[in-house]
Amino acid sequence: MLSIILANGVLTGGDRETIRTTPADFLIAADGGARYCLELGLVPQLVIGDFDSLSADELENLISQGARVERHPVDKDETDLELALRAAKRQKADEVIVLGALGERWDMSLANVLLIAHPEFRRLRVRMLADGQQVMLVQPGASCVLTGSPGDTVSLLPLRGNAHGVKTDGLKYSLGEETLEFGYTRGISNVLLGETARITLDSGLLLCVLVPLERKREV
Repeated sequence: MLSIILANGVLTGGDRETIRTTPADFLIAADGGARYCLELGLVPQLVIGDFDSLSADELENLISQGARVERHPVDKDETDLELALRAAKRQKADEVIVLGALGERWDMSLANVLLIAHPEFRRLRVRMLADGQQVMLVQPGASCVLTGSPGDTVSLLPLRGNAHGVKTDGLKYSLGEETLEFGYTRGISNVLLGETARITLDSGLLLCVLVPLERKREV
């Protein structure tokens, strides 16, 4: 089952087109992400959060259209996106697309990206989309297949320590069961040769970022 989560970060024109054209089995709005639903004429099955980013009128509008609301205290330990991911897990989603997870606050953006590496969500195939870029995880023993265009940038970042036995197929700089060390930049700025690439690893965890060719720029 595919679940789409709309968070309260930046949503570009391309992201709006994605949400319009991707058929989801379960649409979740994380707090202020519900405002995007109103703008796009979408009714989420669930609106979740503490609602510090959504007005009472906006919330009532969604309720009147059939959205279910799950309210949490403002003084809580989780972000609204974490609550939304848990809700997707409860709905037995096996694939989750997250839009609007990145924004102007670096702390929230980093926390949202790292959230998908939490062991609680390891069985969810989560992809974060932002202005044509994709963020996903590569788990040990599982094959990650990337889809893009020739020339797109692919970066592999180890999390929670070193990633061992990393193997790639379809990238310009191939890796053959090698180790990517945590904190080093060896896995940055590889290049997609065709329309697909495959990445596997034996142990550890990799954050994989796909950047379209038109957004390619070194920092």
